[in-house]
Amino acid sequence: MTLKAPLVLPLSQITGILETLNLIPLIEQGFLALSSNKAIVPPVGELLFDNPRGEAHIKYGYILNQPYYVVKIASGFYENPKLGLKSSQGLMLAFSQQTGVLKAVLLDEGYLTDIRTAIASMITLRYLAPKNIKSIGIVGTGIQAKLQLKYLKEVTPCKNIMVWGRTAEKIEAYKASFKNSDYNISITSSIKELANTCNLIITTTPSKEPLLQESQIKKGTHITAIGSDTSEKTELDSNIIKKADIVVSDSIEQSKSRGEIYRARQDDCLNPNKLIELGNLIKNPALGRQNNQQITVADLTGVAVQDIMIATAILNNLKNI
Repeated sequence: MTLKAPLVLPLSQITGILETLNLIPLIEQGFLALSSNKAIVPPVGELLFDNPRGEAHIKYGYILNQPYYVVKIASGFYENPKLGLKSSQGLMLAFSQQTGVLKAVLLDEGYLTDIRTAIASMITLRYLAPKNIKSIGIVGTGIQAKLQLKYLKEVTPCKNIMVWGRTAEKIEAYKASFKNSDYNISITSSIKELANTCNLIITTTPSKEPLLQESQIKKGTHITAIGSDTSEKTELDSNIIKKADIVVSDSIEQSKSRGEIYRARQDDCLNPNKLIELGNLIKNPALGRQNNQQITVADLTGVAVQDIMIATAILNNLKNI
């Protein structure tokens, strides 16, 4: 039998298909599969670099009764913008679950990882955000910080945004990139001001030191923390996890080795009775926010089911695979 050569999809083709997909329910299905023991997701493979600073993550697995198993390699090299390159890079490989044959190479340059990460953030907001969102705080000014604004309109009508960045130049550049949008964007160099102004906060940085402190967080605030996806990174003071009424993890198993919940465990600041896996929250929304006084936190370290679902959806839109 002659094997058919795998499809090779460039980023331009991938982005065209993405525009036709309803991504939030799609990624939700992946989290539901994970929390229902219908997904096989081994531990994350990881390479960390010091000179220049960067990292590569290998995430892989399969969902029962789906056509493909997926291997994703995604990297973040933080000096890339100085070279005129995106900090995010990568690709996805889709293999047949029935034969192991390589079916497709998705040359997405890390874009699918960026998108599925932003979508996961939106999913957490559907179940945990305050009913009355006064202002949304974005901590960070990079790719993920920008993608949040691309998708926020799908889950909240709030247009008031406050953004914090490490330098005035980066903050101004962020604001300028949305000058033609309908968002009302203010900027700040003070995390304390952001926490005092915003009752919904999304953190998107690769920080290795806590940026938000427990004393800064008001009652009724929701935080989705995206940036801490290794054991070294942390954006939140562990006492925020301790103070929170509800703590949500995209993968409880994965949170044992990385992310804000991992750090809180190390600091003895995690009450396991408050911890909910995202798929279980989607399955039972009553587990989420009950009132506007609760402090809620979602810790997203990125799980292979997101990659499986988004890659499979892209391929399902092709007729010649």
